[in-house]
Amino acid sequence: MGKGFQVQDRFADGAQYIGGRLRSGTSGRTHAVVNPANGETVYTYELASAADVDAAVAAARAAFPGWSSATPAERSEAMHRFAEVLAARAEEFAYAESLQCGKPVKLSTEFDVPGTVDNTAFFAGAARHLEGKSAAEYDGDHTSYVRREAIGVIGSVAPWNYPLQMAAWKVLPAVAAGNTIVLKPAEITPLTSLMFAQAATEAGIPDGVVNIVTGTGKEAGEHLVGHPDVVMTSFTGSTAVGKRVAEIATATVKRLHLELGGKAPFVVFDDADLEAAANGAVAGALINTGQDCTAATRAYVQRPLYDAFVREVAALMETVRVGDPFAPDTDLGPLISHAQRDRVAGFVERARGYATVVTGGEAPGGALADGAYYRPTLVTGAAQDSEIVQSEIFGPVLVVLPFDTDDEGIALANDTPYGLAASAWTRDVYRAGRATREIKAGCVWVNDHIPIISEMPHGGYKASGFGKDMSAYSFEEYTQVKHVMYDNTAVARKDWHRTIFGDR
Repeated sequence: MGKGFQVQDRFADGAQYIGGRLRSGTSGRTHAVVNPANGETVYTYELASAADVDAAVAAARAAFPGWSSATPAERSEAMHRFAEVLAARAEEFAYAESLQCGKPVKLSTEFDVPGTVDNTAFFAGAARHLEGKSAAEYDGDHTSYVRREAIGVIGSVAPWNYPLQMAAWKVLPAVAAGNTIVLKPAEITPLTSLMFAQAATEAGIPDGVVNIVTGTGKEAGEHLVGHPDVVMTSFTGSTAVGKRVAEIATATVKRLHLELGGKAPFVVFDDADLEAAANGAVAGALINTGQDCTAATRAYVQRPLYDAFVREVAALMETVRVGDPFAPDTDLGPLISHAQRDRVAGFVERARGYATVVTGGEAPGGALADGAYYRPTLVTGAAQDSEIVQSEIFGPVLVVLPFDTDDEGIALANDTPYGLAASAWTRDVYRAGRATREIKAGCVWVNDHIPIISEMPHGGYKASGFGKDMSAYSFEEYTQVKHVMYDNTAVARKDWHRTIFGDR
């Protein structure tokens, strides 16, 4: 896999993609992309400065009139070609994603890359369906209709956990709607975002429509969010950083879309299929080494199934194969960095003082000692108000707590500041219906946890943010709704004028 792909050669001109070409950053500071599986540097580049952000925004602004005035069919055709280019480069994208993130190659090849290709194909079609209400004479004297218009230059910030997919989620709806974009990926994982922008150019999307600035959040990110020529910011990341993004965006009255942290509950009722729930919990907790805002992190299990669920999950976790991301049989790769591994370990070590670590809770040694690995971890006996239950860990850690009544289970599920995703496990249609109505989350799965599809929206409640990625609902973020009203009477003196001057 990835044969012939040399990162330093591929991006020798730099890690900024502005106006259709790679260029070097001008901050005077370099940054290294590190393979978290072994700690080796795979690419070193110059970080973006505020001046680079200005150049990218200027390129996007220059491209906006032409791209926004293209017909929906023209934008759609270009995006269909975009999907074809991505599909043709699938192996290369999967290699680069696993290299910079440590994802098992089977996850990159079966989830990240095909999901991105599908998302691109979806928005290629959606570009032709930017519809408003039909024209009508609502008051009898005027014809009204609604236009959906592109809003301008979008400044987006994406995280490191799914660099390719998050680049797609930011770029695709914005561009399909006729906007242009400057995306700042995480500086530790820029490779596939740059490749994504290059693929857009290869597909015939005009220079300047998709731009990438790779720099720190403090310098490049904050300057992008606060830029006066950026009309909207879309941010995915932690709730703490999201608050800072909101402060900066508010100062310039920008439109804002935030997809923030999560602490997804996994609610198992006593009539659930135990085998299905245990398998779903392990898969849902460990996907992407737990570095997923929608990952199952809090399993609430009704008392009759609790002990058996803990046994089943522990046994399954012990079968998970931790290892080299490029080995085809690896199930769990490293965390994104040693710092993140240590952060996750810190949560577990502190929990030992008030809870039980049933399995895992350690970094493997031997051949994996140089990587940022951490074993799948199951914790029981924690209190609902404890740190490990309430805080986002972002690692391969699942906490299991019992509950007695249905009321208690749903109340516990809702008892964190977050509300991004959740799941309910039951054979009872009425229990399932109640859970989907009463659990406060942007997505509630029933008898599954994690699957997403391009046609359906993704976004949260509460401290998990607001606004939607994917689906036609995302156009609500990236278009301006304009009401147009025509007078049909050709009468100079309208009847309503009497309320301002004169008599009837």
